[in-house]
Amino acid sequence: MLSSSLFRAVLLWPCCLCPWVLVASAEDWPQWGGSQYRNMVSGETDLPTAFYPGKKKRDRLGFDLESSKNVRWIFRLGSENYSAPTVANGRVFIGTNDEDLDDPRFRSTRGGVLLCLDEKTGGLIWRLVVPRLEVDRSKVSEDFDDMNLGICSTATVEGDRVYLVTNRCEVLCLDADGLADGNDGSFQDEARFSLAEGAEPVSLGPTDADILWRCDMLRDLPVFPHDAANSAVLVVGEQLYVGTANGVYDGKVVLPTAPSLIVLDKRNGRLLARDDGRISADVFHGQWSSPTLAETQAGKIIVYGGGDGCCHGFKLAATTATTNGPEILQAVWRFDCNPAGFRDRGGMPIDYWSLVRGGPRQLDNDGLLVSPSEIIGSPVVVDKKIFLAIGQDPLHGPGRGSLSCIALDGKGDITQSGRVWQYLGIGRTLSTVSVAEGCVYAAEHAGKIHCLDAATGRLYWMHDTREEIWSSTMVADGKVYIGTRKGLTVLAAGKEKQHLADIKLGTPLWSVPVAANKTLFIASQRNLWAVEEQGEIP
Repeated sequence: MLSSSLFRAVLLWPCCLCPWVLVASAEDWPQWGGSQYRNMVSGETDLPTAFYPGKKKRDRLGFDLESSKNVRWIFRLGSENYSAPTVANGRVFIGTNDEDLDDPRFRSTRGGVLLCLDEKTGGLIWRLVVPRLEVDRSKVSEDFDDMNLGICSTATVEGDRVYLVTNRCEVLCLDADGLADGNDGSFQDEARFSLAEGAEPVSLGPTDADILWRCDMLRDLPVFPHDAANSAVLVVGEQLYVGTANGVYDGKVVLPTAPSLIVLDKRNGRLLARDDGRISADVFHGQWSSPTLAETQAGKIIVYGGGDGCCHGFKLAATTATTNGPEILQAVWRFDCNPAGFRDRGGMPIDYWSLVRGGPRQLDNDGLLVSPSEIIGSPVVVDKKIFLAIGQDPLHGPGRGSLSCIALDGKGDITQSGRVWQYLGIGRTLSTVSVAEGCVYAAEHAGKIHCLDAATGRLYWMHDTREEIWSSTMVADGKVYIGTRKGLTVLAAGKEKQHLADIKLGTPLWSVPVAANKTLFIASQRNLWAVEEQGEIP
């Protein structure tokens, strides 16, 4: 999710911790990555290898459901989708923008929308409308341009609560039932919240969202997001861990001491803790990774992929706020995910923005640029190891990437001591990896999908889709599903490469497919499909 485009990407259950297999139970998928460990692997079975989205039709939906195959329902989104579906308690939640909003009350908002749909039928239960901020370039530290990408954050569902980061860089706690059971919580101003500034309040009903509390990171912290705020909220006990998206404007960090990672009380949104600001001071461009939970010999820690190109481990925050303000999160370790030579050349630091603007370049033998990159995908924790890769805004062009496997336990700078292996055969990536049955599946922006040995980093196979990839691999039912610029690609999971299907969807699939309750939920830029096995496609 990116400069003038970066947040057109991406970037988030109980789990089995047996070696190399971290699989969400075969039911709901209530958060980014299915679990707190962010591994894009589902235990679902009986999923279709392919589906036919339906004949194209000149109507609002754009496809004829009657002619589709292996499709239960289709729902029209806006004109942009970067949020992945989450599925919990019979409902599907997904973010989009409001360019196809069929509600006259909100047609002038040009903002974001969170949809709550019936899992079985695709019918609308309720929706949250979040107006776009009016950008004032004279107050750059207060306003940012979200480019009308809509809500890019993937919702986190816990019980009857939904946690979300909006397109206005707010953290919201929502009632999963919407206003159908009344206006609950301390927040009572929903009638004004969903309207552009200065508009008259509207009458809301049972199909509108119920906001329980709100934390405005943009104003209250403050922070300055670059392009889009998209962190998926991580729930740990009574705490919420959230990436703030603090980044740059015109090549400079606007707020270099602002937090990159914060902790809120999930009951009321009160700020409990934050990092010390050192990540923000070294941010290259933006911050789009979501925090991950890990369990070490010393206890639980939070793992965060920073916009400084480093993976950071933090101790959990205290359970209550101090009278002196928010606690400063205690750093446990730091791992530089940029290999040797990516940050400096001839002993001199590489100027990231000079390269972006066409400065002197160093190419490797494949003609790819070697330069520093940030972390866009989320860290994945499996068997006490972390798997994550580096990348940049696609507008910056192709470049050399890196995929690291990091040992969880350690202190201080573990760039050398914590490295289990590092794979340099991958280009820049926006994606979160998936790890299943001893294999790591990782996609690069240029369109290649890599399957590696999770123990050694040795390459088993590579498949070139020949299309841009902003999605992430998702493994379920012996298959690897991933979105591309043209649609959905399906490969067989395992050490032998087998290409199973390519399905064109009419628009790019930048979102991550998810599996829940024997159903695939696949969101293109314009539509959300509920795909199930109904028989062989002729």
